[in-house]
Amino acid sequence: MEIQYHKHYSSHLGRDMEFKVYGSGKGMPVMFIPCQSGRFFDFENFKMTDYWAKWIDADKCTVYSIDCIDDEAWAAKGADNRWRIENHERWYNYVVNEMVPAIKHISGTANGHDRRILTFGCSMGAMHAANLFFRRPDLFEGCFAISGLYDSKEFFGDYCDNLVYNNCPNYYLANMPGDHYYMDLYNNSKILIVVGQGAWEGPLVESTRWLESVMRNKGIHGRVEYWGLDVAHDWPWWYKMVDHYVPQLLG
Repeated sequence: MEIQYHKHYSSHLGRDMEFKVYGSGKGMPVMFIPCQSGRFFDFENFKMTDYWAKWIDADKCTVYSIDCIDDEAWAAKGADNRWRIENHERWYNYVVNEMVPAIKHISGTANGHDRRILTFGCSMGAMHAANLFFRRPDLFEGCFAISGLYDSKEFFGDYCDNLVYNNCPNYYLANMPGDHYYMDLYNNSKILIVVGQGAWEGPLVESTRWLESVMRNKGIHGRVEYWGLDVAHDWPWWYKMVDHYVPQLLG
């Protein structure tokens, strides 16, 4: 497997940011967002590479594993809430305005044409993957979100300003006009939301059911699937989900 390491300066974050590319650049570009407070190298360190390798090596996709700043945002419980969500919004702008063009350049050069990007993540990475897609379906081809939260209750409690609202799909999708032009983009995209129902999944199942209800009420035709009561919030189950679903997403 071809692996490239990149570091670039982010004007939105005012610091160097790092990412890795797994594959030749060909096929569907997949953006992997790490779990809470994770790093860009977690895709490799947690052995997710082993489960994507067959599709990467066959040029069906290329995975771009990016960095996050959760310790300064969602995970920084106890810090000033406005500061936390402003930091997250800076990270969001880094992704859409700096990381996406970098991916599109690599992917466009390898494929010979522009492609939208599939977002992928587990746990907090799933929350980010879904939010990035639902906020910008013009940039992202879809999302594969495993065991995520799609509202702010677990991290911000009762606090909800405009930026918190704008980063929670359960909130802003519920109030999106039915004739918004994003609706057609959603329904021509690949939306897969998956969660287990075992250990440590309780709040995530609740948030996922909420998202499913919102999508159904808005006529958004994504897939929402619930695995069994034995399926825990942990990597071994996420590997099984990757094996099961990725061929369908890349087909």
